[in-house]
Amino acid sequence: MSSFSKPLQPLSTREIFNTWWPLAFSWLLMGTELPAISAIMARLPDPEVNLAAYGGIVFPLALIIEAPIIMLLAASTALSKDWPSYLKIRRFMMVMGGSLTALHLLIAVTPLYYFVVEVLIGAPPEIIEPGRIGFILMLPWTWAIAYRRFNQGVLIRFGHSRAISIGTIIRLSADVIVLMVGFSVGTVPGIVVATLAVSAGVISEAIFVGIVVRPVVKNELMPAPVISPALTLRVFLDFYIPLAMTSLLFLLSQPMVSAAVSRMPLPLESLAVWPVVSGLVFMFRSVGMAFNEVVVALIDRPLSYANLHRFTWWLAGLSTAALLLTAVSPLSILWFGRLSALNPQLVVMARQALLFALPLPVLSVVQSWYQGAILHGRITRGVTEAVIVFLVVATVLFSVGIAWGQLPGLYIGLAVLGISMSAQTVWLWHRSRPVLFAVRQRDEELNTTALAEAPAD
Repeated sequence: MSSFSKPLQPLSTREIFNTWWPLAFSWLLMGTELPAISAIMARLPDPEVNLAAYGGIVFPLALIIEAPIIMLLAASTALSKDWPSYLKIRRFMMVMGGSLTALHLLIAVTPLYYFVVEVLIGAPPEIIEPGRIGFILMLPWTWAIAYRRFNQGVLIRFGHSRAISIGTIIRLSADVIVLMVGFSVGTVPGIVVATLAVSAGVISEAIFVGIVVRPVVKNELMPAPVISPALTLRVFLDFYIPLAMTSLLFLLSQPMVSAAVSRMPLPLESLAVWPVVSGLVFMFRSVGMAFNEVVVALIDRPLSYANLHRFTWWLAGLSTAALLLTAVSPLSILWFGRLSALNPQLVVMARQALLFALPLPVLSVVQSWYQGAILHGRITRGVTEAVIVFLVVATVLFSVGIAWGQLPGLYIGLAVLGISMSAQTVWLWHRSRPVLFAVRQRDEELNTTALAEAPAD
């Protein structure tokens, strides 16, 4: 290297932060959606029934149907590098979005709904019909999210992650408008208000993302050099199917939680508090979940390992400390009592439940680090294997909790999630080791070469 050459610069913490914060802000804003919905539902007629219907039936079922397209964000971020690849992934998105929407409709309007809710979930009888109404109103959810996540991946790949935050603001604005109208009327069931708000939000965000991605596709993606070898459908499916299975298996835990909680002490109270607590915890976990796409987008950069690794542990510590501070301070009373409008008995349950959720933020960050590395190495089977570990551990522990029957399902559910996610994280660590070793070795070799070629003083 000549004395006029610029030395190779490591990926800076500032660049990591600038890529991460718009995504984290977007996730954090999305995290406010469930608490906002829960707060309005708690102020409308029959709050416990409607909260339990949304948290125990509608939301988990919608997530399961959506599962095969959840990983489109990671896949699009990793693979939408040129025009032919973009077209193949877009075609897949359209087919899957339409097929899953048809499945949602089939369950919602046929007797299959009662089999799923009564037999498989074992939901309390009083929430079954409200849950069906809400599930029908959630019909646009899956296709809108498929379209949105696919195009968000393109934005992240080409350095436009800030637009994602604006889309989330638009989504929440649509949510708030519908929620405020429903609250003002005061007689519309909470489940109707909530699901109409969610549907309006995801549709609005999908429209916005579809608009802002167009110039990126035209001016940056289409002229991009074609990657060799070309992305074939088989290569894409080999990459994506394990991720889709991962989402499906993981989201099976949602109705599994509902089914287990329904069979433990205080089922109605636990199901009513569950969406409120999980919504708050999600806000602390969201900053770590956003880190997954950051790792996918940046780990292939030269000299990226050290600062990405350091950022991982700083983020894990700060998010966990923030949840602990909330749990042990009057902030939790304010959140659950004033903002979420839970009655005093449910406020006590919710505050105690936060202590069981303390491991979840750090686990979310660390999982994003390991999972992003696995996606970079295209060994996506490891992600699926980790979720299978999660489900096996969760199934065993839920069975023990039901048989024991001494604690409300709310506490057992959160404790089981923490232990199961810990086992999942260990497996992700195991499967990511070869990739992270190769990345670290790459950076060490680059540093050694740079030192050897540096001009002497």
